[in-house]
Amino acid sequence: MRIINYRTDAQTEKLAAVTISSKVYPLPFRTFQDFLKKCEEEKMSYLTLVQELIIGIEPLDKSLEELTLSLPINAYEVWASGVTYLRSRDARNYESQGNEPTVSYYDKVYVAERPELFLKSTDRRTIGPNDPLYLRSDSNWIIPEPELGLVIDGNGTIVGYTIGNDMSSRDIEGENPLYLPQAKMWKHSCSVGPAILLAETVDNPYDFEIICRIFREGEKVFEDSANTSQLKRSYEELVEYLMRDNIVFPGTVLLTGTCIVPPNDFTLNDGDLVEIEIPRIGKLINPVKAQLPLEVQ
Repeated sequence: MRIINYRTDAQTEKLAAVTISSKVYPLPFRTFQDFLKKCEEEKMSYLTLVQELIIGIEPLDKSLEELTLSLPINAYEVWASGVTYLRSRDARNYESQGNEPTVSYYDKVYVAERPELFLKSTDRRTIGPNDPLYLRSDSNWIIPEPELGLVIDGNGTIVGYTIGNDMSSRDIEGENPLYLPQAKMWKHSCSVGPAILLAETVDNPYDFEIICRIFREGEKVFEDSANTSQLKRSYEELVEYLMRDNIVFPGTVLLTGTCIVPPNDFTLNDGDLVEIEIPRIGKLINPVKAQLPLEVQ
């Protein structure tokens, strides 16, 4: 069972449930957070509430492919995890040290007890499917970072799984690790979607295949895949550290890190198209655009 947000002909956003047979049923909630609140009030599991709500109602007369999907959850905060895959550690070392790396702080983070967690985005910064990703104007080396996202409630329970794109300026982070906030957070640098797969319907959350494709002028210029089985840390470990002495808002998204890194000579260009797919969740597709001058944004 997946939860989506779609736009009606009147451009109103509606929450809906998508069954395994791809039938779409409208839900009586304005936001995903309202859905979480109702589950808490009724003391029901998320899947059970959805199943009860769609009994006896007709599905939409449009297929999922005919709907205009929007951000499935307007998360007050999106957090991200760094150096959780071996491939990510190696890429960070290359950024900071070039072809002859020595033991670095990234190696230490990879084996440390405490994971690297950082604030990636907020509700007014996060974009959804088909919205444009922006290139940072003071960076010459920008890549997408395809990641599995955990959707958690205020108690740290993993409610569902989604797709996230944790865009990164490799040259800025490589220059100095203290520049991480600038390398990670700028306008339209984080996309999430297109759906939330309810955790109760997933037998093995450490067997998600993540696929990234990048298209340029209609031609595919990059494709790679990875599996969440390669993740060094457990989801529960990442959530537990996020919860420590912290206020975690219902519907927070925690990105779990990337294991897909384009070649070191690759950077995104204006006009590119980024497609991130996790089967059962869907495809998160975003065009890439250069930043517009501030005065005309």
